[in-house]
Amino acid sequence: MKIDRIGSTQLGPSFPYLILEAGVNHEGNLDRALEMVDAAAKVGAPMIKFQSYKADSLASRQSPAYWDQTEESSDSQHALFRKFDGLSVGDYVTLAKRCRERGIEFCTTAFDAAFVDGLAPYLHVFKVASADLTNVPLLRQIGSKGKPVIVSTGASEMSEIRNAVSILEEAGATGIGLLHCVLEYPTQPKNANLLSIKVLQREFPDYTIGWSDHVKVTHGGASVIAAWGLGASIVEKHFTLDKSIPGNDHYHALDVSDAASLIEQLRYMSDLLGSETKTCLACESEARLQARRSLVAAREIECGTFITADMLVPKRPGNGISPERLDDIVGQVALRDIAVDEMIRCDMFEHANHAHSLEVVGKGKLVV
Repeated sequence: MKIDRIGSTQLGPSFPYLILEAGVNHEGNLDRALEMVDAAAKVGAPMIKFQSYKADSLASRQSPAYWDQTEESSDSQHALFRKFDGLSVGDYVTLAKRCRERGIEFCTTAFDAAFVDGLAPYLHVFKVASADLTNVPLLRQIGSKGKPVIVSTGASEMSEIRNAVSILEEAGATGIGLLHCVLEYPTQPKNANLLSIKVLQREFPDYTIGWSDHVKVTHGGASVIAAWGLGASIVEKHFTLDKSIPGNDHYHALDVSDAASLIEQLRYMSDLLGSETKTCLACESEARLQARRSLVAAREIECGTFITADMLVPKRPGNGISPERLDDIVGQVALRDIAVDEMIRCDMFEHANHAHSLEVVGKGKLVV
């Protein structure tokens, strides 16, 4: 089942649902996390999302790094996660309340049972990280909360995605979104493989499809705009207050200025895209009237003349008889003299079949 709504926001093709992924770019500092909420709300993002975990329950001390260590120097996952796992369930509740005050949706990727249970009352939708796509116990617990679930699909096979969807639905998830994602930090543009969005749409037509972006912010957020153009209804992009801070997810994230610029571009694109209709728009009505053509007399036409096609020519403006009605006029009889270049009107003619009182006096010409 698709996710039709998140909180008060209706999802649809006219604008992508942008999730600003704060993750742990607050670096374990609650005040900084609150500042991130305020900043995300100010730029107009519909959602800010965090990551809630404890290093000891997430990774063993022997878990190796798998990111670009020139950007993030930690030599193990446990060491990295330990740096930023200082926030408690209560702290995230504080963030959820600040989100409500600021009019922005709160979300978190809950990586263990304690955070799932503790934060479920504050979430309209859950998020599952790519790495937990096969974490059956966590999927069942999250699904049992009876809420929509957004799942990232980085480094996954199609069979694993199908299995995760099945588990979540059987557990009680009320809607599912699947985000194309690449687990390369940062993702090189040549590896983004955005056409996979189309694959997910074909394979999962009954679910909401999106894009979780780890590409560095270049070319005006082109990766996000391209993903939306390919049909991504949800777009997730990392967010930071300062991209110059070394390590973690700062180096491939949007900062406040980037986020404001991206949202402005998306709004502009939304204006450009319009709606899935094809009709004359209100803004075109005057141009339609003036630029379309009407039938006018190509030469002088005497009263009583049978009208032939060569007597008429289409010319602007279009407030007369349209050239598409040419065949309706040909064969009719002029009821009066018509000057050259005069616009043709219906009251100038009587159809030949009704001209019983007229007498033929010459080729193609009738008189009373």
